[in-house]
Amino acid sequence: VKLFYTGAVVFVLLIFFIDREILPESVRLLGKGTAEYNVQTIYGITSTYARLTQKADLTRLIYTLMHVPNFHWILIEDSVEKTPLVRRLLQKSGLKYTHLNKKNQKNSHHKSGVKDLLTRNAALAWVRNNVAQGVVYFMDDDNTYDLKLFEEMRTTKVASVWPVGLVGGLVVEGPVRCKNGKVLTWRVTWETNRTIPIDMAGFAINTALLRQHPDVKFIDAPDLESILLGDLGLTRDKMEAKGNNCREVNVWHTQTAKANPHQEKVAQQLGDEYNPFFET
Repeated sequence: VKLFYTGAVVFVLLIFFIDREILPESVRLLGKGTAEYNVQTIYGITSTYARLTQKADLTRLIYTLMHVPNFHWILIEDSVEKTPLVRRLLQKSGLKYTHLNKKNQKNSHHKSGVKDLLTRNAALAWVRNNVAQGVVYFMDDDNTYDLKLFEEMRTTKVASVWPVGLVGGLVVEGPVRCKNGKVLTWRVTWETNRTIPIDMAGFAINTALLRQHPDVKFIDAPDLESILLGDLGLTRDKMEAKGNNCREVNVWHTQTAKANPHQEKVAQQLGDEYNPFFET
């Protein structure tokens, strides 16, 4: 009897929370009173490369992604082969992932030298070949992400956009005034006439749109994000405004400072006893 009344109280409280919109919009209640995410899977694409802070950056990002339901991580290394360091991190993470590698090379016909050009395009090719339905999001491994960002992008029907913090020489860049899901004002100072003036961290694309344009990919140009979105047939008025109608910043282009272990040579001279191997 006590179990019955306890269950009844829990059920009533859950219904109350749903009515009050306290639970996330992406959660629905099943017949037995359990919650389940009834939403599209997010396919996060991250290009990474070997450096002193790589393991630290990826570890930090992994602990964020552990809290994101229905997420598939496409981690692609800028390398001629997959490295043991990244492989071990992925295996320990518990995340659903795809591990890829592709060596980025500067295109000799262009001078912009876009970072992560070939790796991002290789990841896009994987998505087109393997994903039937979902949302694609490009994630730098040293950015900072609020979990709310992922909840909002899940509802992307075609392509969505939101403000990004600490990018473009600004505190906030991108859409800053929106109404009824449409962007009214774009806050940018660099190349303001871009088709869609947004940072890589500021948009998501439904995979259905990628399949409709199988040949569209990133090109070697400074405004590669805008060109990609324009080549997908998108314009400013077609972007779905997120970020609580552009009132919130939920992603920051933080960029980890380059490590400078300037005393390392001194320590190395102390001998083997002081220098065991550490994977850092």
